[in-house]
Amino acid sequence: MSSGSTSLQNASDAPRLWLPERVLFTPSALELPWGQQILSRVEALNLPVETLPRDRLTGLRGEDDRETYAIAKRTLAVVVAPPSHFKLSPIPPSADWQFHLAEGCPAHCQYCYLAGSLQGPPVIRAYANLPQILENLAAYERPGQITSYEVSCYTDPLGIEHLTGSLAECIRYFGTRPDAHLRWVSKFDGVDRLLDLPHNGRTRCRMSVNAAPIAQKLEGGTAFVAKRLQALRQLALPRSQGGGGYPIGLVIAPIMPIDDWQIHYSQLFDAIEAAIDFDCDFTFELISHRFTPGSKDALLSWYPNTTLDLDESTRSVKRNKFGGTKYVYATETMKTLRRFFEQEIARRFPQARVLYWT
Repeated sequence: MSSGSTSLQNASDAPRLWLPERVLFTPSALELPWGQQILSRVEALNLPVETLPRDRLTGLRGEDDRETYAIAKRTLAVVVAPPSHFKLSPIPPSADWQFHLAEGCPAHCQYCYLAGSLQGPPVIRAYANLPQILENLAAYERPGQITSYEVSCYTDPLGIEHLTGSLAECIRYFGTRPDAHLRWVSKFDGVDRLLDLPHNGRTRCRMSVNAAPIAQKLEGGTAFVAKRLQALRQLALPRSQGGGGYPIGLVIAPIMPIDDWQIHYSQLFDAIEAAIDFDCDFTFELISHRFTPGSKDALLSWYPNTTLDLDESTRSVKRNKFGGTKYVYATETMKTLRRFFEQEIARRFPQARVLYWT
């Protein structure tokens, strides 16, 4: 391991682990073998377990939105994914299809893109019928073509992996599917149990990172960016050097033109160069900050004192084909940001691919 990567290890070597205060199981979840497997993991961590009388989550609301948020974010509910989850949705430009091993995220990102998109309190729901969810994926494969699947849309799969083991199970499954590729992304760093899995190069592991002022102020409950980069290094290193030998990627998101943004993002690229200082299969995904009226309302109810810029008057309005409204940066700002990131990546990581800018 290079001296450059060693300098990134400023924090404790222990990974950042989320431990819920309550773990709820529905009766149907406990009837399934994967539900029992999750129960064993939770009990091994001495976490308090409650079995609900019915397949319905209750007791998660407080007196206001802020208290409801706090209660939900401290709760893991193990449930059965509903039938609607077996009808997959496309998710361009990230992947052909998305599927879910869980919904709800243990992190506290003040720009959370899940705000306003999930119904009810933001409790973390892990699915006990994961084997059936995986079996369903084969129906979406195209013979002779690679079909890609994103498993991280509504959760941070690594953030709950120590409780569920579900991400490892997904990686094992895709290792057996020649025409299917898996993609996941995280802001956590507990990757040790993923390094020896038989992935066969069919899983791309990505970390979401950002400039220091944004990560430090707006990404509560996550691993330090330096630890995320160190985890990504571990995943990418060849097996002969103690790594996982995975294809890897970085999602830089949400990109924001904060004060001195060129300096802060240049420092982020310096840290990336120090961590990924060897040849590997490496991609970048670049996502600028945007929000909807619904997500703004939800975020302000969860984080009333946030410093996140949610001023519509400084944004351009983007409408989708269904009539939805999204606030994005003005065209010139977007062009300036995009030019900087693409030039920096081309200069520093000539072998890497930029998959998209949005």
